[in-house]
Amino acid sequence: MKYDVIIIEKKEFELLKQIVSMAQYYKDNTYRSSIEKLSKELKLAKIVKAKDMPDDVIRFNSIVTISTPFTPKKAYQIVTPEKSNVKENKISILAPMGLALFGYAKGDDVEWEFPSGTNNIRIEDVQQNQADLKNA
Repeated sequence: MKYDVIIIEKKEFELLKQIVSMAQYYKDNTYRSSIEKLSKELKLAKIVKAKDMPDDVIRFNSIVTISTPFTPKKAYQIVTPEKSNVKENKISILAPMGLALFGYAKGDDVEWEFPSGTNNIRIEDVQQNQADLKNA
């Protein structure tokens, strides 16, 4: 892990806590497991001001290129639940993939539990959507 702990911008941390607290009532075991793991990581996360947020860390609206042992490189945008659209490769922060990636950085390898089982994800690239950052 590049930065030893996940890094989250202060306003996004507050929003993420609200989203996670609402999602804890999901009945699906995979979602609950993912939310519990993220909740544990949030307790250890480094919370920073927007100006101190590294450009290579995954946050809301980041465009993330990943690879796994079973799939080629693919890019996704991590979004709030209401903006999720799989056809447009926009993945909700509450989807197992979104929960797995948030706060990690380019070059990190993440092991996470998905509906299909435990999987390793390599974060190949992270790009910030500058228009979304200015509106944050």
